[in-house]
Amino acid sequence: MTEHGTNSPTIAPAHVAFARVGHSFYPGILVLFTAVLMISNISATKGVAFFGDTEFALGPLQILPIITDGGFFLFPLAYILGDVLSEVYGFAATRRAVLFGFGAVALSALCFWLTGLLPPADFYENQDSFDAVLGVVPRMLLAGLAGYLVGQLLNSYVLVRIKARTQEKHLWARLIGSTVVGEFADTLIFCAIAAGAIGITTWSDFVNFVVVGFLWKTLVEIVVLPVTYRVIAYVKSREPSYG
Repeated sequence: MTEHGTNSPTIAPAHVAFARVGHSFYPGILVLFTAVLMISNISATKGVAFFGDTEFALGPLQILPIITDGGFFLFPLAYILGDVLSEVYGFAATRRAVLFGFGAVALSALCFWLTGLLPPADFYENQDSFDAVLGVVPRMLLAGLAGYLVGQLLNSYVLVRIKARTQEKHLWARLIGSTVVGEFADTLIFCAIAAGAIGITTWSDFVNFVVVGFLWKTLVEIVVLPVTYRVIAYVKSREPSYG
């Protein structure tokens, strides 16, 4: 009964549709994986030298000083996350994550390039700094994207193939084996494309660039292997669909 004394029909609440959010760790790892790739590409614009006052060589290889870039500690983290994705979710899911990361890095590079082309305001005095840090060098971008795409896909493929033979045993073998293959392909492709753009013109310098870069990245991943073990065990134990 309404206040005017007339009957009013009951109105059923309208149905509102929503998709169900799963409990998988996959979306979170995918976001972190993509973020690491984007951040590392910006960090890599800074050149870094360790032990700059020390010179040490083994034959033709210059060990010290260690010349690298600001993304040196983030690129291995991307491979660690790739290992977690491959070990827990398989090659297809990891390939999807790699392609998402590839698209995100390419999109960010396009946006930075377009932003750099926009006419700066009179009060903006940092155009040169913006271009130096975020400006797109086509050859370097191609080198980074090509190395990342091939390296990550090989890393995942090798890990999953080894797991098909070892099942849940010998995790260390597939983590190290996949890292060696993936990091070597990544480093070789990147260096082959980028060498001329960064001033490397001789075969000896090129070989040194590839070998030292590969050994450094691989060593970092081996050092943090216990962390990778723990992360994989944690995700496996809490992933409802695993196994």
